[in-house]
Amino acid sequence: MASTRKIAAVAGLLYLVTHVTSIPGLILYDSVLNDPGYIIGSGSDTLVLWGAFLEGICALAIVGTAVTLFPVVKKQHEGVALGYVGLRTLEAAIITVGIVTLLAIVTLRQDVAGAVGADATSLVTVGKALVAVHNWTFLLGPCFVLGMNTMLMAYLLHRSGLVPRFIAVLGLVGGPLIFASAIAVMFGLYEQLSVWGAVAAVPVFAWELALAGRLIVKGFKPSVSTMNTVTADAGQLSH
Repeated sequence: MASTRKIAAVAGLLYLVTHVTSIPGLILYDSVLNDPGYIIGSGSDTLVLWGAFLEGICALAIVGTAVTLFPVVKKQHEGVALGYVGLRTLEAAIITVGIVTLLAIVTLRQDVAGAVGADATSLVTVGKALVAVHNWTFLLGPCFVLGMNTMLMAYLLHRSGLVPRFIAVLGLVGGPLIFASAIAVMFGLYEQLSVWGAVAAVPVFAWELALAGRLIVKGFKPSVSTMNTVTADAGQLSH
């Protein structure tokens, strides 16, 4: 039982890390995302680099949540548990692509400082294209893929009873909602960073925070699933 308690605490901390790093990272990106002339103008490269660093930590923590929980939730359905690991890894990979696009802007900006005329116009166009790629990764990773992997983990936790039912229900509601919101954003019904986009993200945000708090403070609820995991681990160690 002590082993699953540690697993729960580590997973909960990793969920918190994803929030602590992702939000400040987006704030630090403000100049490069919202100033079309950033690539040839003024602004702090250091802030963008710190944002990239924090998002990189976030991507690692995203994978960490799935890998940490896998030994426990695979007892419910190994295929679904593997799907969660795969989708969380995909989410992190998409986020990493977004990081690289902004780092590319920083590199170009440093290499062509002082560009004017047609060169400056071309650089601004390139900068806008790279920002557009980042914006699409911000939609595909933290919305489309997040919605799908949230549904999988919420299903496993609801089925196992490893956490209070209301937490699992938050995920079962939040996952489809943010996925549907991503579709609406893709087809231009509203902006991702808008009131409707924020409302759609609230349940999945609450799901991750509630899950993190539960795992850190109390761990998993005692259940047949948990006991099976501990028994299997103990049997493997005895051999």
